[in-house]
Amino acid sequence: MPAPRRGSRDGDGGSGGNGHAAAAPPGRVPAAPAAEVWPGSPEPLGARFRAGPDGQAGTNFALWAGGAESVEVCLFAADGTERRIPLAELTHEVWHGFVPGVLPGQRYGFRVGGRWDPWTGARWNPAKLLLDPYARAVDGGFRLVPEVYGHVRDWPEPDAADTVRDDRDSAPFVPKGVVVDDWAEADGWQDDHRPKTPWADTVIYELHVRGFTRRHPGVPPELRGTYAGLAHPAALAHLTSLGVTAVELLPVHQFAHEEHLERRGLTNYWGYNSIGYFAPHADYSASGSGGGQVGEFKAMVRALHAAGIEVILDVVYNHTAEGGQGGPTLSLRGIDNRGYYRLGPDPRGYADYTGCGNTLAVMQPHVLRLITDSLRYWVTEMGVDGFRFDLAAALARSMHDVDMLSPFLAVIAQDPVLRRVKLIAEPWDVGSGGYQVGAFPPLWTEWNDRYRDTVRDFWRGATADVRDLGYRLSGSSDLYDWGGRRPYASVNFVTAHDGYTLRDLVSYQDRHNGANGEDGRDGSPDNRSWNCGAEGETDDPDIAALRRRQARNLLATLLLSTGVPMLVAGDEMGRTQGGNNNAYCQDNETSWVDWSLLDDPGWAALRDLAARLIALRRAHPVLRSGGFFSGLAQTPEGLRDVAWFGAHGGELTDEEWFARSATLGMYLSGADIPHRGARGEPVVDDSFLLVVHAGHLAASFTLPGPPWATTYELLLDTALEAQSTPPPAPPTPAGTAVGIGPRSVRLYRAVRSGS
Repeated sequence: MPAPRRGSRDGDGGSGGNGHAAAAPPGRVPAAPAAEVWPGSPEPLGARFRAGPDGQAGTNFALWAGGAESVEVCLFAADGTERRIPLAELTHEVWHGFVPGVLPGQRYGFRVGGRWDPWTGARWNPAKLLLDPYARAVDGGFRLVPEVYGHVRDWPEPDAADTVRDDRDSAPFVPKGVVVDDWAEADGWQDDHRPKTPWADTVIYELHVRGFTRRHPGVPPELRGTYAGLAHPAALAHLTSLGVTAVELLPVHQFAHEEHLERRGLTNYWGYNSIGYFAPHADYSASGSGGGQVGEFKAMVRALHAAGIEVILDVVYNHTAEGGQGGPTLSLRGIDNRGYYRLGPDPRGYADYTGCGNTLAVMQPHVLRLITDSLRYWVTEMGVDGFRFDLAAALARSMHDVDMLSPFLAVIAQDPVLRRVKLIAEPWDVGSGGYQVGAFPPLWTEWNDRYRDTVRDFWRGATADVRDLGYRLSGSSDLYDWGGRRPYASVNFVTAHDGYTLRDLVSYQDRHNGANGEDGRDGSPDNRSWNCGAEGETDDPDIAALRRRQARNLLATLLLSTGVPMLVAGDEMGRTQGGNNNAYCQDNETSWVDWSLLDDPGWAALRDLAARLIALRRAHPVLRSGGFFSGLAQTPEGLRDVAWFGAHGGELTDEEWFARSATLGMYLSGADIPHRGARGEPVVDDSFLLVVHAGHLAASFTLPGPPWATTYELLLDTALEAQSTPPPAPPTPAGTAVGIGPRSVRLYRAVRSGS
C-alpha cells in the first residue's frame, strides 16, 4: 500500500507535510532552471507552438487552474524520461510560460499542486500527471491501474478511501498531450467548400467512424475503421449513392474506457466518455497518435465536403471520463475539481444529471469557455458543420433547474461562429425536470423521441387513434410551432445508435444484452418493438417477408415525414445486433456494419428503396416543407395545404380523430407550400397522397375526389418487394376504392385536371 496522505476538515492537508512523497521514477530529470522558461502569455489556453519574443521557436503553455498553488508542465522524451518545468507566471487564474525549443510532436502533461481536502472538494495531487484539456492531439491510452486514482482505492475503510491521497506517480499509465503545429495544420483549406445544406433539405446519417468501414471490402485493410477509411472513395460512394446530406459521427473527441468494462475485457465502443475536447480520438487514426490524427481528420472532412456531405459531431460536454466520487484523476479533477464540476451537497461527491458520475459546471465562466473554445476550434480549424449535444438539458441547467436562458444557451445564441452552424439537442438528461422535448430555443433542432415512439407504436398496432401520428407526419407543430421555429426543428428518427437497429426492431420483443456482462439488466426495457411472431432470426419465410415489409414501412414513413430524417448506418441494408439494444461496449461484429448484407437481394432492395425515397424527397419541396402547414382552405374550392382522410375517402371528422383506426391518409398540396423561394416567389410542386395502413388485414381506401384530385398515380407500395415500385399502370380515377395490402404504405401523386 502506498504511503497515505489524509485530508483534513480544517484544510491543513495542503501541499506540504502530512505524507510521504513517492520516489522519483527512473529517468526523471530535475526541474528546469527558471531561465529555461520565459513568462509567455496567458492566451490562448493550451500548448501553442509559435515564435518567441526574439523569434526563437518554442511552445507557450497556459492552463487555467483557479485554486491551485503550483503548476508544472512536464515534457516527455521518447524513452519516457520526464522533464518538469514550473510555470511561475499567474495571470487571471491562468498559469503560463513559454518554453524555447519545444517543437511540434513534443509529448507533455501538467502536474498541479494545491490543498488536499476532499470535504471541501479540493483534490489537488501533484503525483498525478494530468492531460491538458486544450490538447490538440493525444498520444497513448489510460491504464486504469491504482496509480491513476488521486485517492487510495484499497484503503481499509472503503467509505473513507476517497479522502486518503495516493502519492504514487501516474505518468507511466496515462496518455500525454502532443504539441501540434497549428500554422502547418491551417494550410490546405483553400480548396474546401462547405456544402451549407439548408436544414429543410438535410438528411442525416448517423455513423460510427470505426464501425462504418471496419468490415468494408472496398476499403484497404490498413484504413478500415479510421478517419482515412471514411474518406476512402468506396465509403463515400455508398453515402453519395444513398443521397444523404450529412453524417453525424458518434463521439470523436479523445475518450477513455471505464474500469468496469476493462475488467470484462470490453471497451467503450460508442465513445460517450470524453477526456479531451480538442483532440480527435487517436485510435481512429491510420496516421498514429503523434499528431498526425489532426491532419487525417481534416482530410476526412475535406473529402466529405467534396462529396457534398456535411460533418456533424456528436459531442459530450455534459460529463467527463473521470466519473464519480471514486473515479480516476485524469485531467479536470486534478486541475480544479471544485471549479470544473458540480459538487453534491457533500462536496466529496458530485451532482449527477448524466448518469455517468459527474456533471460539468457549465455555469462557471472558465468551463463555459472550455466548451465554446472547443466548439469554435472544431468549426474554424477542423472544418465541421455542426454538433449534436449529448444530454443537452444538462448543459442548460443553471444552478439546478433546466433554464432556457442559461449561460450556455445565451452564449451559443450570440456567438458569431456557433450560431451559424447546425445545432442539435438531445433534449433531456437523467435529472429532475430534465425532459425538455420541444422546449429548446430557436436556432436549435432536437432529437424528437415523440416521433420515434409514435411511429413505432403505430406500426406495431399499439396506438389508440391517429391524432399523434398526424402531428408527427406533418412536422410536430404541437411541439415546435412557436418562436419562429420551423418543421426542421424536429429531427425525426425511428432508430438511433442506442437501442435496436431497424432490423432488430421488427425481429425482437426483448433485449438480448448478455454479451455486455451485466446479466441483461442494461439497456431500456421499453423498446416498442414487435418481433412479427418469432423471437430473433427465423427460417419461416412468411415471418421473414413480414419483417422486411415492416422495415420498408418504417423507412418510408420516416423519409416521407416533414422534418429532418435521420438514418442509422446499416439500417438501410438490414444490419443486426442480434437483439442487443445497448451495444455501447461491443467493438466487434455485433456493432460493425456488415457490408455482405448487400449480397442478399432482399436487403439490397431495402437500400435501393432508401435511396429512391431520399431522391423523391430531394426532388419535391412539398415533402420537405420549410414551414408548418396551416390546414386551412387556401382556394375558393376548399383546397388545403394539408388534409387528412379516412378510408372512406372523406376528410376526418373530430370524432374520427379520436376513434381507433389503423389507416390514415395525408394529402400534401404542391400548390400551397408554406414557404417561398429566394426572391419571394411561390414554390409550386406536385401534390401527393400518403396512405399508411397498419392493420393486419387488407383494407379498402377510397381515393379523395375533387378538389383534391381527378386522378392518382401510384408511386410507391411497400406491400411489393424489391424497391416497392409498382409496375406501370394508367392513372386511377378519383373516387375509386383501391385495395391496400396489410401493413403497408402507399404514395400517390395526386393530379388535378388542368394542373
